[in-house]
Amino acid sequence: MLKALRFLGWPLLAGLLLALLIIQRYPQWVGLPQQDVQIRQAPSNKRNQQGPVSYADAVSLASPAVVNLYTTKLVNKSNHPLFEDPQFRRFFGDNLPKQRRMESSLGSAVLMSPKGYLLTNNHVTVGADQIVVALRDGRETLARVIGSDPETDLAVLKIDLEELPSITLGRSDNIKIGDVTLAIGNPFGVGQTVTMGIISATGRNQLGLNTYEDFIQTDAAINPGNSGGALVDALGNLVGINTAIFSKSGGSQGIGFAIPVKLALEVMQAIIEHGQVIRGWLGIEVQPLTPELAESFGLAGRPGIVVAGIYRDGPAQRAGLQPGDLILSIDGEAASDGRRSMNQVARTKPGDKIHIEVIRNAELMRLTAEVGVRPPANGN
Repeated sequence: MLKALRFLGWPLLAGLLLALLIIQRYPQWVGLPQQDVQIRQAPSNKRNQQGPVSYADAVSLASPAVVNLYTTKLVNKSNHPLFEDPQFRRFFGDNLPKQRRMESSLGSAVLMSPKGYLLTNNHVTVGADQIVVALRDGRETLARVIGSDPETDLAVLKIDLEELPSITLGRSDNIKIGDVTLAIGNPFGVGQTVTMGIISATGRNQLGLNTYEDFIQTDAAINPGNSGGALVDALGNLVGINTAIFSKSGGSQGIGFAIPVKLALEVMQAIIEHGQVIRGWLGIEVQPLTPELAESFGLAGRPGIVVAGIYRDGPAQRAGLQPGDLILSIDGEAASDGRRSMNQVARTKPGDKIHIEVIRNAELMRLTAEVGVRPPANGN
């Protein structure tokens, strides 16, 4: 008997263990309920686990078209800080001796065309008496300002040199959060520098930086001097113009903003063709429909924007709009956000007619307005 158990013991134990394993793996074979946990397993693909070794090809494609800017301007400054004291000026007036001094600043720009057109930020060039462009190949020349658009903080420059490189444009409306980006510029004047990050967000607005905001947010390091430089994708195609950083210290903290290339290109083409950006204008000031206002209108939960003010003799007043009107839609597009709706009007060609659906005194009204030309001063 002992011999039989010794002979059959190991096969019985192995069979028992195998049975337990089968029951655990396939409980439905023995009538036990199967637990569907729905765990997702990544496919076995070694290539997916390997990141790119280098972005050198993208940098070599884009970097020749990114230039350094050195701007200078003459300013009048007092010879002594005492002359700036209000009490001192109260007694001696404004006719105090002043000295003309040269101030310089740094920035970057992107060569958009072999014909020498460059895009940069308006705040880089505004007030400059001289703008020096330094190319990566060592050439330097003076640039002239073709035009600027403070409301998007963009400016178009022109240089006259032969055999100029130009950047390849990407599609900023196709970018996704998580896409790799490279910021190329001239931070702190150290020379052309490349930093890497990802797209952190798109469509950022209400930052108080520009009148028209539709920023790409990236964590690629952007520092003073990067303004006007290129934000490119992993293939070296331009997706944005670096504009601003969010920082308490003045240095990069991983929150940088760039103007999408689609918007930048529209502004550049308008400036080259007309000398300025011509925008549509209704002549109204709007405010969001708060829950309290919505309740007073009897429209709780319904989107809309409230007309807070109207410019005299403007397109809106001529169309019959009045302060207190609740705008529901503009040309069939729901007016759920004031900034977005005013941007919609700004993109409309002056002279075109738009249909506005409003509620006034609980009555639905449909008005037609002829879009005017937005004046240089801030207004909607």
